[in-house]
Amino acid sequence: MMLRVAGELSRNFRGYRSGALFWAAIVLTVPSARAQQPVPFTVVLNPGQTSIHWTLNTTLHTVHGTFKLNNGSFHVDTATGDVTGAIVIDATSGESGDSARDRRMHGAVLESERYPEITYRPAHVSGRIDLASGSDVTVDGTFRLHGADHALQLIVHLRPDGTAAKLSTRFSIPFVAWGLKDPSTFVFRTDKQVTVDVDATFTPAPDRSAARPVLHPGEVHTAQ
Repeated sequence: MMLRVAGELSRNFRGYRSGALFWAAIVLTVPSARAQQPVPFTVVLNPGQTSIHWTLNTTLHTVHGTFKLNNGSFHVDTATGDVTGAIVIDATSGESGDSARDRRMHGAVLESERYPEITYRPAHVSGRIDLASGSDVTVDGTFRLHGADHALQLIVHLRPDGTAAKLSTRFSIPFVAWGLKDPSTFVFRTDKQVTVDVDATFTPAPDRSAARPVLHPGEVHTAQ
């Protein structure tokens, strides 16, 4: 009996130690003089654990809506802060709860049949990534909307969630300045920018092979 209990304790300790070492490696990164060997990692976003909300102010009321994530996978090189990969949003999934308004949004503004995807490609992360106790980092990347690329910097909030982690960010898209049609009329005015909130839960996967290729959007396999 004592031997069986001792064996269980030993296995549990080894599992805990392995997880603790990975989290410690992530905590001491980008940049950190204490990190002798930063551990790069990959994040795969699950559409079922990712919410995308948008808000647009008008002269009559504030419009709230959502989009759905197609897929998202990006690789973080914790030694340099470089990020590769993409987050792909289904432009055709946008809705606000009003069918007539949504038809105008898709037909006249987003032209979602012609441009069915909205993509963000992160390129670099600045700041200390701390998934164990939480941190805020700055991500620079390219936002592709309506067939055109635009530089977009995000402030991403990272928080622990048990064995997983949460990320959240809020940013504004000046869609009229970026070339999309202004939906305003003579008596109905809308803001020229839309606010977007993204929240996601994910589990980082350590990548110890520097030569490992990054998954492209069409190759992403969502974790179950």
